[in-house]
Amino acid sequence: MNHEARHRLEELLSREITAAQSLSQILAAERAALTGDSPGVVEEMAAEKIALLNRIEEMECERRTLWGGGSDGAAFGHVVMERWRALMALMAGCRKANDVNGHIIHIRQNQIRQLFDIVRGGVPTTYGPQGKTLTRTPRALARA
Repeated sequence: MNHEARHRLEELLSREITAAQSLSQILAAERAALTGDSPGVVEEMAAEKIALLNRIEEMECERRTLWGGGSDGAAFGHVVMERWRALMALMAGCRKANDVNGHIIHIRQNQIRQLFDIVRGGVPTTYGPQGKTLTRTPRALARA
């Protein structure tokens, strides 16, 4: 790999690291919004996340073109490998944060489903002291 290509790759990796740091911040803000009472903020964070992921994907395509095929790590130099490791660590953290946010969304969906069931007069799911499921006679909160 020539000096100019290595320099371009270093710069690209730096931009990817900056984007991954921004993604991490957006995921943290999304998590805060998911645990709060602001559905508008959740939508805003999701839109920002999608736009940033699209930019990261474009940079990844550019990086793959610069990276070329079949070169070993020694050909890229110390700076490139260091930035690569930093990028991979950041992206792993982003993946975990996104998984946590997905779990929060799943829990919220189940809570809403249970609330709708209660309002509609469905059988609520409750648990006894031993953790076994109990069913009680449904009592609708509202009837139409």
